[in-house]
Amino acid sequence: MHLTLLKSKLHQARVTHAELEYEGSCAIDAALLEAAGIREYEQIQIYNLANGERFITYAIRAQEGSGIISVNGAAAHKAAPGDRVIICTYAILDTAEAAGFKPTLIYLDADNRISRTGHDIPVQVA
Repeated sequence: MHLTLLKSKLHQARVTHAELEYEGSCAIDAALLEAAGIREYEQIQIYNLANGERFITYAIRAQEGSGIISVNGAAAHKAAPGDRVIICTYAILDTAEAAGFKPTLIYLDADNRISRTGHDIPVQVA
């Protein structure tokens, strides 16, 4: 059996650009890609907290240290500068790999700087 698990996420990133005429789908600050373990051209899912849009695209590298999160091409219709988004990657693991797997969680501030990191999401309580 294989399971699809959360591999990594950039939590509450702020969209800095929405470029309809730019080649590539989502440019992400290279330092954030590295911190989250997201590879250039890797498939990503983006969840827009501002409007509820959920869409799939791929990551491209933006200038390191720039804080850029640029939603490009057709995806630019789904996010606007200032929108808060969650950017996720997933991995397909067999049950043995999945048993000890923990995702890489990167939490960002309003300037797309890392505020904290983790590997566990707290249990939701009533």
